Amino acid sequence: MEETLKILVVDDDEVDRIAIRSALTKAGVQMELSEVGDGNEAFSALSTTAYHCVFLDYRLPDQDGLTLVQQLRSSGIKVPLIVLTGQGDEQITLQLLKAGATDYLSKSRISPETLSQVLRSAIRIYQAEMQADLVSQQLRETHEELISKNQELERRQQQIQMQHFKLLEASRLKSLFLATMSHELRTPMNAIIGFSQVLLRPKFGQLTHQQRDMVERILNNGKHLLMLLNEVLDFSKLEGGGLDLKAEIFNISKIINLAVSEIRSLAEAKNLSLLIKTDLQNPLVFNDPVRIKQILINLLSNAIKFTDSGEIWVEVKELPANRVVIIVQDTGVGIAPKDFKHIFEAFRQVDQTITRKYPGTGLGLAIIDSLVRMMGGKIFLESKVGVGSMFKIELPRQITLPTVDVDAPTSQLDDDDFFCPAKNPPQSSYRGRKA
Repeated sequence: MEETLKILVVDDDEVDRIAIRSALTKAGVQMELSEVGDGNEAFSALSTTAYHCVFLDYRLPDQDGLTLVQQLRSSGIKVPLIVLTGQGDEQITLQLLKAGATDYLSKSRISPETLSQVLRSAIRIYQAEMQADLVSQQLRETHEELISKNQELERRQQQIQMQHFKLLEASRLKSLFLATMSHELRTPMNAIIGFSQVLLRPKFGQLTHQQRDMVERILNNGKHLLMLLNEVLDFSKLEGGGLDLKAEIFNISKIINLAVSEIRSLAEAKNLSLLIKTDLQNPLVFNDPVRIKQILINLLSNAIKFTDSGEIWVEVKELPANRVVIIVQDTGVGIAPKDFKHIFEAFRQVDQTITRKYPGTGLGLAIIDSLVRMMGGKIFLESKVGVGSMFKIELPRQITLPTVDVDAPTSQLDDDDFFCPAKNPPQSSYRGRKA
């Protein structure tokens, strides 16, 4: 069913109003027609009633159509306006359209067909303009909302940046504090260790069995505490960029044998076999021997700590592209795949509880990871819970100085890559040499 249009005719000439009404009726327009005779009445009617279209005579008794169009538009009254012009008014049509008229029609051309066509065209144009205005308003509101959100994001970014600066400063102060305290504590700890060793020497007097046991406990605990302090100090230096590699040419096989000999007593205390295999045509490398030894001792200490029975193997061999690999393998408790990505994080341990079975600072693997990256190497981990773990460290035979950025992650940990040694792996290749 066709919509009934509310139409207002503004014309002081009764004959013209009748002609418009007759033409619209003959055109079959379903309408509710209202008529006024001057501009003031038209403004009043349009202020109180919503019309679909207005036919406006250009020449009114109180004002011309151009003035009324401007008045209506300035008042925010939006309605399709068709201005009816008489003879000689054609030159004003452009000004009418600029002022806000939707269309114009000469009174001499009024007929059912033209009037109906102009009416429906004016309504379509008006609806399109209203839709465009609505879209434009929505775009403005969206733009304003985006500006507001952008300003809020900038404020939050500034807050995050300030918080980041505060965290960096707090981290720097923490590292400085740890380094200072570790350094200060090492001096008395070295004294405790030194005097304990002196007391255990026969030339300084014989101790009773109970006294000797207590001094040995002091010595062992002092060494353990010194190792923890050294870990904290090394980590603080690494974190603050204050640790440099001191590279030189050395025999890597000798360093490995030396590290194994220092750690062997811990393995023997748990009845663990500690085996070495060396497969190098050229054992000379250009690296930091102290740090290579530190890496190996940390890996061996972890292997011994987490292995209750079985064996631990150390292997070093050559790789293509002038590289070497150091492998530390055990038959310990193993590591779950979900923990692979966390074990190289500082202060992170698989068991984080206070009552955990295996003590430590949680810095050993983090230090190893940082040192290996400084050397331009990579760490590979393969493990299976209840079977064992294997750490492989690939290093260039000759490191490059200055060192690479330690913040760039290079550890290669694949959650789907498990190492599954047999219950009793063949030892023929390892038993040839024990240190």
